[in-house]
Amino acid sequence: MKLRTILPLLSIFASTATTTFAAAPKVHTVSLGAVRHVPYTQPDATAEAKSDETSTIKVRPLFVDDRQKEWTTGEAHDITDRTFAIRRALRINDALPTDPAPRWIWQPGPWITVDRITGHIAALHLPDFDPVVSNAVWFRDYAAYCGTGSTARAGGTLYVIVAQLGARRPVVQKVIGRWPEPNHFIPVCQPAKWERLPLRVTIQPTGGEPTTYSVVGTSSIVEEGDNDDGN
Repeated sequence: MKLRTILPLLSIFASTATTTFAAAPKVHTVSLGAVRHVPYTQPDATAEAKSDETSTIKVRPLFVDDRQKEWTTGEAHDITDRTFAIRRALRINDALPTDPAPRWIWQPGPWITVDRITGHIAALHLPDFDPVVSNAVWFRDYAAYCGTGSTARAGGTLYVIVAQLGARRPVVQKVIGRWPEPNHFIPVCQPAKWERLPLRVTIQPTGGEPTTYSVVGTSSIVEEGDNDDGN
């Protein structure tokens, strides 16, 4: 074979190989680290009741490719075989303007989703989710909890909320009381109880009566994208 014939072939092979290697997906590793117990004080605890409200929460680091991305608290919930939800744990500066140095405290934060394939982490904006009040219990891609909000007519209110990932509005949103309430129960609501068939959930305000709500929604609409090498 002549040299002038070989050179174009080598050029085509090199171009194809470069494209192939460039498109090769990057393998990500997602893991949760060891549990730590850290001090925690209910944010609405009074100075008189602080000693009674002070306890601890468990936090774990979230790693992507051996790099810590977040602190988390609570158990992870598998939404699909590649995506899970978990709650963030936040370190907040509790120092007053007159304090001479920062004063760091731990608080449970909002929920996030994590893609095991891409390593992508996304914040979840659950409707009327209140980190002080809400204790989300998951089933499939639904989260059930008590939330808080305000309206022009009712003022501050306590809701039963069932949110579905990807949906713009809650699947269930029911006013069950006013908020805030002095000397309220901790927790404000008991953990939700799910039933598969028919799909429904029971939520009980602490000290109140349980109520069951039918859940009518669509199948899972979690968006799971291609590999994201930005993490």
